[in-house]
Amino acid sequence: MNHEKAEEEWDLIIEGASSLFDLKLKDIWRYRDLLAMFVKRDIVSFYKQTILGPLWFFIQPLFTTIIYTFVFGNLASISTDGLPQPLFYLAGITAWSYFADCLTKTSTVFKDNSHIFGKVYFPRLILPLSIVVSNLFRFGVQMLLFFTMLAYYYFQGTTLTPSWALLMFPGLVLMMALLGLGLGLIITALTTKYRDLAYLVTFGVQLMMYTTTVIYPLSAAPAKFKHLIELNPMTGYIEAFRYFFLGKGEFSSWSVGYSVITTLVVLALGIIIFNKTEKSFVDTI
Repeated sequence: MNHEKAEEEWDLIIEGASSLFDLKLKDIWRYRDLLAMFVKRDIVSFYKQTILGPLWFFIQPLFTTIIYTFVFGNLASISTDGLPQPLFYLAGITAWSYFADCLTKTSTVFKDNSHIFGKVYFPRLILPLSIVVSNLFRFGVQMLLFFTMLAYYYFQGTTLTPSWALLMFPGLVLMMALLGLGLGLIITALTTKYRDLAYLVTFGVQLMMYTTTVIYPLSAAPAKFKHLIELNPMTGYIEAFRYFFLGKGEFSSWSVGYSVITTLVVLALGIIIFNKTEKSFVDTI
């Protein structure tokens, strides 16, 4: 009797990335519940076993704004483009903090979660994505603080002229997230072999902030350094953030276009490096 061999059908086939740009988006969608769980874990773990809890989301940017106002605004007398100093600094801090948090936490996500990788399969990109999404919650809370201060100065009679370009704000947040994600993917992939990079990230991010317009407006930068500052893609985003809400800042299609193109290039590079090293993650971390 002839027995025909029936083809085996599998619900899920686990294999390496078929190309350097293969993100396995179908797998990410299939594991969306896991993504939601990681997002919840990241949010809860931030203030778990703390006395002040979620208030830390307000305390950190508020105290940073006070220090910047005292040091850079009063002692150093750095220009704020005619804007109230606390409002000027809080705008820069809010935008920069979201990018910096995405970059810093994503850059160590594979090393921090190495105990999970050897036990169960799931799309590895879910972990850095969960960092970016969970940081949106923190960013939203800090935006409430920014809006509160904005309303305070508005009712105090301060002239503030938000721009119609405010409609582009969701896209601005997306670009900052993708820039942090792209740089984080590059660093987290490289730290599997070069552990020294993990120690340089926090220090490097702090230095990188001074090459943006968080503590000074681009208009106040010396002419010989202005183009160098504009090379940092976050400069265009921070200037756009202030222009959207406060009506001050050097916002142009060139500056934003450069930042967007740089972000997409960095993200593509991050995806390539990530997919190239994904197969050996478990062996090296």
